[in-house]
Amino acid sequence: MNTKRLQTTLDRLPYGDEITSDNLKVTRKLPDGVRSGELYKDIIRIAWPSFIELLLTQLASMVDMMMVGSIGGTANPQAGVQALSAVGLTTQPKFLLMTAFIAMNTGVTALVAQYKGKNDKENANLIVRQGLMFTFIATIILSILGIIFARPMVIFMGSTEEIVTEWATQYLQIQMAGFLTMALTSTITASLRAVGDSRTCMIYNLIANIVNVFFNWLLIYGNLGFPELGVAGASLATVIGQFVAFVMALTVIIRGNGFLKMEFKLGFKPNKEALGNMINIGFPAMVEQLLMRVGVIIFAKTIASLGTAAYATHQVCMNILALSFMTGQAFAVSATTLVGQSLGKRRSDMAQAYCSKTRTVGLISAMVLFVIFILFGKNIVALYNSDPGIIETGGKIMLFVAFLQPFQTSQFITAGGLRGAGDTRSTAIITFITILLMRPVLAILFVRMGMGLYGAWLAFLCDQLVRTLLVLIRYNSGKWKLIKVQK
Repeated sequence: MNTKRLQTTLDRLPYGDEITSDNLKVTRKLPDGVRSGELYKDIIRIAWPSFIELLLTQLASMVDMMMVGSIGGTANPQAGVQALSAVGLTTQPKFLLMTAFIAMNTGVTALVAQYKGKNDKENANLIVRQGLMFTFIATIILSILGIIFARPMVIFMGSTEEIVTEWATQYLQIQMAGFLTMALTSTITASLRAVGDSRTCMIYNLIANIVNVFFNWLLIYGNLGFPELGVAGASLATVIGQFVAFVMALTVIIRGNGFLKMEFKLGFKPNKEALGNMINIGFPAMVEQLLMRVGVIIFAKTIASLGTAAYATHQVCMNILALSFMTGQAFAVSATTLVGQSLGKRRSDMAQAYCSKTRTVGLISAMVLFVIFILFGKNIVALYNSDPGIIETGGKIMLFVAFLQPFQTSQFITAGGLRGAGDTRSTAIITFITILLMRPVLAILFVRMGMGLYGAWLAFLCDQLVRTLLVLIRYNSGKWKLIKVQK
């Protein structure tokens, strides 16, 4: 495989000096001999495949939701509203169960990126094997729990209609049955992105999304002689697509990409030091994810208390908002990768230069989305369901979504840089303050004041603005430069 696309401007620079507390100030000054254009080229090269991958993944999710929302057709739009609500009720339980391996993947990414900066292939590949071993064991346990407790979790999320509960339970149980392949793929993806190979991830996830949408068409509606499974068909189609992605990702990591290569002969025996380093980064990330999920669940239950129609509207707008996440998350991949590799080479000057330039590019793309959501927000909502109430309310909420764009993107990118440095403790604290405390408390307060769904989204807006401010304050302190990710 051609390894040139894994190389960056950083590779031609010498190792830096040991980072000390005397060199914490964050500046925009570029290192000697480095041009802005070179940095932008590195950033875009890593970000664009991630952006395409994440964008198409979310578009597939949107098509998935649109197909689900069209169940019942124009003759019975209420069936589509119930189906949207059913799928929405499974989102937070599923993400809650994903917490363990998502957190460990944060450790995998930070460590592999820093070993890449040191050109240490042996330890980088050791981390990948340890990450896959942990993910395998944790996901088997979580899958069983998810299948057994699917119905109680759906009811806990606020389902009050039996048909909605039944559909949501079926959807979640099928997702849990395919949990393992999705989890293992995510660990391989985290490893490949850490060394800058986001293009490979884009390819196998793109193919998986195409498979997902095609099987949606077959299994939701019963086309070409396949059974008409409705909501359950949408879940099964997703699992089939995830399995395809896993087979392709595993093939890539076994063959090798020029830096990472899975060698089964080395085994998967637990390595105390490697696991300790991963847990040192991953545990705070897990706490962050748990705090986030608890806060989001309280927030979602508050909205569910407003009724099925309000929750369906919220789910549609969150699905559209998730599309806008793609910009911030794609450039956050660049920030995490390049900051991690820079600090592995003891080049904190390059780490801050990369992070600064990434935020600049991210802001430009965020403003494009701002304009699109202002002008066409209501039209996008109408693609999901023909109910006039959902279209009218959703169109107004899209103004909140538009306003969030520049702040949200800056926050994602800066937090990505902090994670690349292994600074997961600060992001966990920020999550505790904003998502666990501020968002649900304000949502409950505003809803009880009679502001309804708009009040819940106002709480969401306050959370995002404060979170962006706190992340920037932490980044500007420069303390992330001193974090040691390897014992």
